[in-house]
Amino acid sequence: MTPIIEIKKLNVGYDNKPDVLKDVSLTVYDNDFLGIIGPNGGGKTTLLRSILGFLHPQSGSIAFFDEGHKVPHINIGYLPQINHIDKKFPIKVGEVILSGLTLRGKIFKRYTAEDRRKVLPVAQKMGVDDLLDRAIGELSGGQLQRVLLGRAIIDQPKLIILDEPSSYVDKLFETNFYKILGEINQDIAIVLVSHDVGTIISQVKNIACVNQSLHYHCGSNISQEWLSGAYDSCPIEILGHGDLPHRVLMQHDE
Repeated sequence: MTPIIEIKKLNVGYDNKPDVLKDVSLTVYDNDFLGIIGPNGGGKTTLLRSILGFLHPQSGSIAFFDEGHKVPHINIGYLPQINHIDKKFPIKVGEVILSGLTLRGKIFKRYTAEDRRKVLPVAQKMGVDDLLDRAIGELSGGQLQRVLLGRAIIDQPKLIILDEPSSYVDKLFETNFYKILGEINQDIAIVLVSHDVGTIISQVKNIACVNQSLHYHCGSNISQEWLSGAYDSCPIEILGHGDLPHRVLMQHDE
């Protein structure tokens, strides 16, 4: 396996929260499908923002690699949480997908004919090719999720990061969505953040729990003992599925 991201002894904090992440080390590989779980306030979003370059670490390092060679950055696609999307913004589905080509360039750019030709095959892959002229405000949660996923992959990134993707989708579409992710993972590494442990363990290849520090588990067959240890010192509980016990959500001071 070839690494595309190496995080070493990362420490990140804010003025009022000096130790959001402490001594975090993690490697993401070129064929990875990594699930990240953890309690609210444990640092999952902070880790994502650090990888995306929105936050600078207090100490430690984040290195990027392309075919084994260290590079300043790699192309990363990002699927944000749905509550960060303004569905009232007057933009069509095709334009949203096309806008993924601006992520590594300028915010405002003139799209070429070649750029525009990339939209249809991506929309077909996402199953939204019949919605290209529809405004995003008219879409269901599942449709919007597929459009934003298309936006994340149109520029052929090395990695896509998905932040709580299940928040978009009802259970009827969820299986189809993860089938699409499985197909994408044949060519693109995936980091998926979710509070839903049941979904994570049934879909991903490897698991990490972020709760200030990071606990890594190679493989998706996690035990109750590992899960309890990863969540140690935090009063929050989560809802597990399958062989994991169902546990009650408790109050958590962030």
